Amino acid sequence: MDNLTRSQRSKNMRNIRSKDTLMETKIRSCIHGLGFRFRKNVLELPGKPDIVFPSYKVVVFLDSCFWHMCPYHHNIPKTRRSYWFPKLIRNKERAKEVNKKLKNEGWKIIRLWEHQVKNNFDKCIMEIISTLRL
Repeated sequence: MDNLTRSQRSKNMRNIRSKDTLMETKIRSCIHGLGFRFRKNVLELPGKPDIVFPSYKVVVFLDSCFWHMCPYHHNIPKTRRSYWFPKLIRNKERAKEVNKKLKNEGWKIIRLWEHQVKNNFDKCIMEIISTLRL
């Protein structure tokens, strides 16, 4: 049983963003401050990467632990499992398909988990910078 009322759950789900999340804005702000220029949420590329460095041919995806089934933190909701499980599995499959398409087009791909950004922000920034400088 859900511990929130229907209207509370609805409000909660409405507030979940697909772009311009706090995690994304924090990463973008830091990268921009270091002098790197990028595009965000590029519709023309498979998977609409969160950050795109066209001149370096590098894309960055910032994956939420819940929506992308992080191996350490994911948990499938106890209610409506028949809805959630296939949906979350499909998100994982789609990420693999997107990676394959982008690699075939010559892009370097960085995927960072939400917990990585929260727990070790500097390391995530360094991973992006080192990939750009290769």
